[in-house]
Amino acid sequence: MEVIVTSKRDRLLQAAAEAKTFAYVPYSKFRVGAALLTQDGEIIKGCNVENASYGGTVCAERTAIFKAVSEGKLKFAALAVTTDVASPVAPCGMCRQVIREFCSLDMPILLAASDYLDNKQDGVRESTLGELLPYSFGPEDLERDRT
Repeated sequence: MEVIVTSKRDRLLQAAAEAKTFAYVPYSKFRVGAALLTQDGEIIKGCNVENASYGGTVCAERTAIFKAVSEGKLKFAALAVTTDVASPVAPCGMCRQVIREFCSLDMPILLAASDYLDNKQDGVRESTLGELLPYSFGPEDLERDRT
């Protein structure tokens, strides 16, 4: 796993917390904020946006990725995710698969507890996509020989 320098790590976690404030969650009341660091140092924020039909809901992680991709950014260095829960929460399965489409298996993923920024306590679990999605299926699998 690539080590994120402290200043970038702090900026990324702060951006995830800021993104969370815009979450539209009238049904679940479960706010999530995500911040995606591009290879060139830009941070793209996303929040979860719910819908009365539930299936139309988009998670924060996917919002950040779709925003980045729609702006032509396809190379990412790290992702931070935070919620209102006192312990770190990992992305859902669908988000993990979308992250897999665009990010390397060794990309750092920072999972932050809700009070990480307020209390300046280290409530961050550092992981990688490979750890969160073992035995994953990715774009390169579509190129495998078939019998």
